[in-house]
Amino acid sequence: MTHSTSPAPPRGDVQHRLLGHPSDLRGHLDAHGPLNVALAHNRSWQESLMTSLESSGLAGRGGGAFPTSIKLALAYSAGIGGTIVVNAMEGEPASDKDKLLLTRAPHLVLDGAQYVAALCRADRIVICIPIGRDGVASAVRNAMAERTRHRYARVKEEIVRPPDRFVAGEESALANWFNSERSLPVFRPDKGMPLRIGKRPALVHNTETLAHVALIARQGPGPFRSRGTTEEPGSCLVTISGDVVHPGVVEVDRGTPLSEIVSLSQPAEPVQALLVGGYGGTWVSPPYFGTPYASISLRTIGAAAGVGVIVVLGEMSCGLAESARIVRYLAGQSAGQCGPCVHGLPAIADDLAHLARGEGDGDVVARLHRRLRQVNGRGACRHPDGAVALVRSALEVFATDIAAHGRGEPCSYWRKPTTLPLLRPIGL
Repeated sequence: MTHSTSPAPPRGDVQHRLLGHPSDLRGHLDAHGPLNVALAHNRSWQESLMTSLESSGLAGRGGGAFPTSIKLALAYSAGIGGTIVVNAMEGEPASDKDKLLLTRAPHLVLDGAQYVAALCRADRIVICIPIGRDGVASAVRNAMAERTRHRYARVKEEIVRPPDRFVAGEESALANWFNSERSLPVFRPDKGMPLRIGKRPALVHNTETLAHVALIARQGPGPFRSRGTTEEPGSCLVTISGDVVHPGVVEVDRGTPLSEIVSLSQPAEPVQALLVGGYGGTWVSPPYFGTPYASISLRTIGAAAGVGVIVVLGEMSCGLAESARIVRYLAGQSAGQCGPCVHGLPAIADDLAHLARGEGDGDVVARLHRRLRQVNGRGACRHPDGAVALVRSALEVFATDIAAHGRGEPCSYWRKPTTLPLLRPIGL
C-alpha cells in the first residue's frame, strides 16, 4: 500500500499529527525534545499527565473506543508492577496503520508506552508483533537499539512474536497467549477488570493510542482537542483499500465525512458501497457517504469506526461475492473454541456463496437471517458478531442484487477477482 505522509513538524510546532515524524532517535529528539517521564513515585507528575489525558478526551483507537484515562486509572488501581502490552498485532487484513507507525515513527509509539508505564508503575513493556511481520519487527528492534545506546528508555522494552491470526490481537487473547501460548479470547462482560499476565496486572494499548499519548504528554491536551469534534476530538488513522487508485493510510480529523476521506485515495470507478470498520464492519450505501466519521454519527447508520478501515467497493464488483469471501476468511480465522464460529460462520459463508452464484433456493435469505440470529451474541468473544453485522448490512445494502441473484440471475461481476486485501486466494 501507499501511505500519506507529511513533512516532519519543526521543534516547537504544537500541531497534533501522527504522520510525518522522524524515524530515527536523533530526529525524534530534535522534533519533540527528551522523554520527560518522572519517577513512578512522583504523584504530582502522574496526576498532571492523567489530567491532560482526561481533558484531551482521547479514546482508544483499537476498535473499542474506551476512554484512555479511565483505562489507565483502572490499571493504576491494580497496583505497582506489571506489564504494558503494545498491541501491534493488526490482525485485521485491511488495516495497515500499525505497520506504518512502527516503521515510520517507532519512537513515538515507544514513548507513549513509556509514559503509560510510568503512570501505571509498570516495570516491563512488551511489543507484540506477529510472526511473519519481519520488516516491522526489524524497524522496532533498530529503534530499541538506539534507545538502549543512548540510555533513553526508563522501562525495559522487548519484542514478542505471537501467531498471526485475526483473533490473536484481541486483548484477552493476547493475555492468554502470554499465559498459555494459546491465542484464545474470552468473554469479558466487565471490561473494567484488569487483565493479568501470570499474577501481574497487564494493560494492553494499540500503537495509535500510544502515539497520541506521547504527543499529549508533551504538548498538553490543547492541540489534540483542536482537531476533530467537541464530542470526539483528535485525529485518527484510516486505512483505505479496495477499488481505489492510491490505497494506504491517511490521517483525518474525527468528524470528516466518509466521502471526503475516500476521495484522498481516489476511487478507481463510481463507488457502489463502503465497508466501514473492517471485515467485522458494515456496508454503507451512497445515501450515507456524507456521514461524519465519528462514533455518534456512524451509530445512526448502524456502523462504527472500529479499527479504522474503509474498503471501497466499485460499481463493477459484486457485494455479495465479496461478503461471502470475507465471511469465509473470518470462518477460517476462528479460535475454534465455540459452535457459532466453528459451525455457524462456514454455513453463512456457504449460503452467501450460493446466493452470489445465483444458485440459492427460495429459502436462502430466510435461512441466512435464521443463522444470523443463532450466531449473534453467542460466541466466547465478539468475532462471530462482527461477521453477523457484515452480513446483515450486506442483505440491506445489496437488497436489489439479492433479489436478482435469488431468481438465478446473478450479476456479471461475481466472478471478478477480489480487490480486498488477503482475499484473493479465497474463492466462492
